[in-house]
Amino acid sequence: MKAQSRSSSIRTTPSKRDAEPGNRSAWTKAAVLRELESLADPRVRAKMEYFGVHVSKAHGISAPVLHALAKRIGKDHWLALELWNTGIHEARLLATLIGESEKVTAAEMDRWVRDFDSWDLVDAACCYLYAYVKPAWSKAAAWSRRREEFAKRAAFSLMAYLSYKDKAAPDARFTRFLRVIEREAYDERNFVRKAVNWALRNIGKRNLRLNREAIRVGEKIRQQGSRSARWIAGDALRELQSAAVQARLRQKADAGQ
Repeated sequence: MKAQSRSSSIRTTPSKRDAEPGNRSAWTKAAVLRELESLADPRVRAKMEYFGVHVSKAHGISAPVLHALAKRIGKDHWLALELWNTGIHEARLLATLIGESEKVTAAEMDRWVRDFDSWDLVDAACCYLYAYVKPAWSKAAAWSRRREEFAKRAAFSLMAYLSYKDKAAPDARFTRFLRVIEREAYDERNFVRKAVNWALRNIGKRNLRLNREAIRVGEKIRQQGSRSARWIAGDALRELQSAAVQARLRQKADAGQ
């Protein structure tokens, strides 16, 4: 007997789907799963291990193929919830693409984060869905204290995406994120430290003021002395202090952006 997904408590009943006929696609969960099976590629499945995606339930479908399928399906949040509950890697990736950000709740985010088991799933959820939801800022802060590797990666992946997707956010919000980045720079786990570094670099490329703040935090991180902190700081500072980044930010400031 197959074990239930940890988020199997998320239920989508026919009555709920019928209640929003205007937001439903013509696709059913069964039809999508059949389509995913038909798109399976053993060569892609083999490459997943090489790129650090170690999941048990996967077909092997490339990102461009999944994006094309998502366009065919269209946005359908209830279908996204149903696909997530299958536990199939590509079904969950597809769920992040067809989910509707305005319908995502904080509780749903916490249920999904418990199922994160690969960096690509984390980044897809943060990029295509979570960066546009109201609870994004509070969840990024809260998840930064989680112990699970991929839940913690989600915190910093979300910070990285918010830093260039949320054009209207005030600098103060990112300054608070920089304090979190400094605090968590000790984590040696590969998928966490890379996301911490990514968030630091993205925030520091937002504008000149945040660039100065990110450089200052990078210097403080380097002084922490751990292997992870030295790598995060060294890599980020090289980019943030580079002539190319400085010139772009000055040009942006001169343009009043």
